[in-house]
Amino acid sequence: MILVIDDDIAIRTSLSLVLKRAGYEVKTVSSPAEAMTVVRETAPALILMDMNFSLSTDGAEGLTLLKQVKIFRPQVPVILMTAWGSIQLAVEGIKAGATDFVTKPWDNLSLLQSISTAIKLSQESTATGSDEFDRCGIVGQSPQLISVLETVRRIARTDASVLITGESGTGKELIAEAIHRNSCRSTKSFVKVNLGGISQSLFESEMFGHRKGAFTGAVSDRQGRFELADKGTIFLDEIGDLDKNCQVKLLRVLQDRTYEVLGDSHQRRTDVRVVSATNANLNSMVADGTFREDLFYRINLITLHLPPLRERPDDIPLLVNHFIEKACKQNAMPIVKVDDSAINYLKGLPFSGNIRELKNLVERTLLVSDNSRLTADDFRRQYNSNQSTSDEDVQPIFEGTTLDDMERQMIVGAIARYNGNMTQVAASLGLSRGALYRRMEKYGIKQ
Repeated sequence: MILVIDDDIAIRTSLSLVLKRAGYEVKTVSSPAEAMTVVRETAPALILMDMNFSLSTDGAEGLTLLKQVKIFRPQVPVILMTAWGSIQLAVEGIKAGATDFVTKPWDNLSLLQSISTAIKLSQESTATGSDEFDRCGIVGQSPQLISVLETVRRIARTDASVLITGESGTGKELIAEAIHRNSCRSTKSFVKVNLGGISQSLFESEMFGHRKGAFTGAVSDRQGRFELADKGTIFLDEIGDLDKNCQVKLLRVLQDRTYEVLGDSHQRRTDVRVVSATNANLNSMVADGTFREDLFYRINLITLHLPPLRERPDDIPLLVNHFIEKACKQNAMPIVKVDDSAINYLKGLPFSGNIRELKNLVERTLLVSDNSRLTADDFRRQYNSNQSTSDEDVQPIFEGTTLDDMERQMIVGAIARYNGNMTQVAASLGLSRGALYRRMEKYGIKQ
């Protein structure tokens, strides 16, 4: 049963018709007092509620009611109904425990999708737990990683938006792929988008597509990423690097599930599961105004945090053996063994680049060494060699060069110095990843 709470009879009637046609049992009430009577007596599958029930529009009644509901029925998902003018109020509701919010006037299909997702998430799915789970090549048995994978197993079959956080190199893309591969959308497209590498001027063309002649240089039609991902999953990597103007455009399509192709006024609908990832602290970015709060709560219905490799050192032996076996097979080499001293040495390294850095170190040591058994000294030489790369090797020659030439040389040198770790490259140059990618695009630098 779905409980609808709204003091407007027209809203209650309209929602009741929509929900009943979709096969739901519906109970409607007009006040917080009536709502609490129902909540005390029975547990609805979901609650749809307005935030204002009097002449006041500050939402205090709605927030109080939400808190009361969560005391009596903490597991029942609550979706807030709000107008665009009270988005901030809806955000406060999310903080107080609401599952999602929809705007008035609502789109029936989007509303039903939100309801379906929320109900699925609230239910303990025994079927999911017994199903075969595809780890997508994710290696590790640490409790931290297993906890993440168990959450992936539980939420994969829903359409809930997921935000994956963690340092660079922790495997966020693999987790996103695991979500897709274990979902009901697994037979459809999994489209990856590096938002840090898309300039503001190209955002709409890349994400929504364009028609031939839509702008100078548009010599042919182009499909956007949302069209390519239709019925499947879109993975929005480095979402923390997205320009504020582009955030507005992304929010619109995530909110309404509609978009327009550049050069075509026809409005298109998209049906995608959204998975995002970032190594940035979005909470801090929301606080300082560099990331939209409403977009933040739209993309992180579920948040998964990947711990850095240094916090799960017991996974290092498994990862090392995995990388060696893979590299030996690719290079037609006999399998090389790893000494216990080498494992102990690797466990003590900081690995600021996490799994990506470990993989690079293992493969480099394997190819450089002629030994059939790798020791701590083999890894130590390669690690120290990488860390002590001379500044002289990457310093540009400034005489007779323009500022653009100097900047380009500095970027190329930093990429070489940090082995393509773009987070470290950006930090060394005093740039955000987004700014770094835009400069690379400007100078035609390939990663």
